[in-house]
Amino acid sequence: MSKELGAKDLQTELAETMGPVSWELLKPHVQRDAVIVVNSQLDLVEVGAAIAANQTQIVERWINEQLIQKPTADQLVIWNSENKSFTSLIVQPYVLIKAPSVAADSNFFDSPSAPSSD
Repeated sequence: MSKELGAKDLQTELAETMGPVSWELLKPHVQRDAVIVVNSQLDLVEVGAAIAANQTQIVERWINEQLIQKPTADQLVIWNSENKSFTSLIVQPYVLIKAPSVAADSNFFDSPSAPSSD
């Protein structure tokens, strides 16, 4: 039970440090290969807690399912042109980011060329 309580304390602590960040402020972290993009299906604090607690099986599963990954070249080009804002969470040595939850970002990892159903 104390292990579960410790995990909740970690999640609470991480949640308090989560906040918005502009693309400009993320660029140095991208240059040092420290940014991890978290898919909108996952909770940013849950991912941060799993990384901080060294829960390798869970993290490896997310990586294999491409739910967490390094930014792609296409994403970097888009973000450089848009100066996008993100929700971020620092879990040393990484900066976890997630695009704000809006309908346009529901296909965050998908190709932007998907046909519209309008």
